[in-house]
Amino acid sequence: MKNILVGTSGYSYKDWVGPVYPPGTATKDYLRLYAERFSMTELNFCYYKQPDPRTLERMAHGTPDHFRFAVKAHKSLTHERSDDFVRDAVTFKRGIAPLIETSKLCAVLVQFPYSFHYTPRNRMYLKNLCDEFAGIPTAVEFRTGEWQRDSVYTGLRNIGVSFVNVDEPSLPGLPVPTAQVTSYLAYVRFHGRNEENWWEGDNVSRYDYLYTEEQLSEWVPRIETMGEE
Repeated sequence: MKNILVGTSGYSYKDWVGPVYPPGTATKDYLRLYAERFSMTELNFCYYKQPDPRTLERMAHGTPDHFRFAVKAHKSLTHERSDDFVRDAVTFKRGIAPLIETSKLCAVLVQFPYSFHYTPRNRMYLKNLCDEFAGIPTAVEFRTGEWQRDSVYTGLRNIGVSFVNVDEPSLPGLPVPTAQVTSYLAYVRFHGRNEENWWEGDNVSRYDYLYTEEQLSEWVPRIETMGEE
């Protein structure tokens, strides 16, 4: 089995003070304490605002050598998708440079919305964006099951980009659980199975879900298979 990194989507949550962080913990100490429990984290703020290299440099030097970061791609690259995406990609790469230089970048997480359908235009955009991130570990997540096909897996494998396997509610149109490995990095994201709030809820209620041990155990064989590959 290869090395398995476990982490959460973000770490800066005030309601973690008490259950996770000691009472009275200052915001500046969240990451240091988080890194004592987990081996990686996803940085979501880079989706809303282009990353500042000075901020990521401090984060890189403030965590142990083994710690890794996955950085969510800025919304201009996934949800807005302007014709001038190359300029936005260059800005993004400049921002995450400190993580690359310190070998702490696990992957750039490129998460497309449900509206990103399997069309010739979107396939071309995906190829161009992956080309722009060539040489940087990249993982792509699709929010619609239309992309779950052998041609996509083969295409990602040919360019060394990771396919993100997901656990989500069992609803029409959403991806089903898979154990695809298309690069040296296998990636799994657990979004919860909150069917009631998936379409109608917001970014908080949609992911308000507590997995049972039995549900998590379903993933053990898949993760073992991915680890072997």
